[in-house]
Amino acid sequence: MSQITTLTILNYKGFKSKFWALSMMQFGHKYMKTVKGQSFYKLMGSGKDNFNPFPDWSVYAVLQVWDDESFADHFFKEHKLSRLYRSHAEQMEVLYLESIQARGLWNGKNPFDSAVNAKDLKSSDQIAVITRASIKTNMLLKFWKYVPESQKPLENAKGLQYTKGFGELPFVEMATFSLWDSVENLNAYAYQSHEHIKAIQKTRSLDWYSEELFSRFRLKKKEAF
Repeated sequence: MSQITTLTILNYKGFKSKFWALSMMQFGHKYMKTVKGQSFYKLMGSGKDNFNPFPDWSVYAVLQVWDDESFADHFFKEHKLSRLYRSHAEQMEVLYLESIQARGLWNGKNPFDSAVNAKDLKSSDQIAVITRASIKTNMLLKFWKYVPESQKPLENAKGLQYTKGFGELPFVEMATFSLWDSVENLNAYAYQSHEHIKAIQKTRSLDWYSEELFSRFRLKKKEAF
């Protein structure tokens, strides 16, 4: 068996659908308890564009880690929760992700097992990045003041296909997702962008996270429902 991670991005329109999506941040957990082959999951809302901490009520995400791909396929085709998401969402897209590497912790553990060797990546492989952090309470104001400056390099980053800020709790529990057309363009941003390097240095010097995780994945496939 080989672990697979899925990120489901859900777009909603209209007050009723958006209210239902918000309610599932609480009520979705009861359905998750019946899901087989799932070792980890997170129900997440999103922030407005440019990593604004205020909620974007139209976009939600579900992160799930599976023992193998067959469990994921069965969930999206057959499970009641997946059918509910499809019936309420204007658009539902599922990204199947194979872990390349993951460093750090998410709620006390690292949920991602490496499934791909970085040396085996091809230039045509699309790369997803998920970063996650719990921000220390006494650092919240400093952190969110700095976010606009730290995210400026992303605006014109070569090869960036999609990026969004997600989170379990507004302001405090945050995650970022980005999808790149190649590992070369991702590395150029990560290691050559002056602003990005400065942001990393500032993170280390201020120590504003109580817990953090950085992970890379190879995109295996996308499915739209």
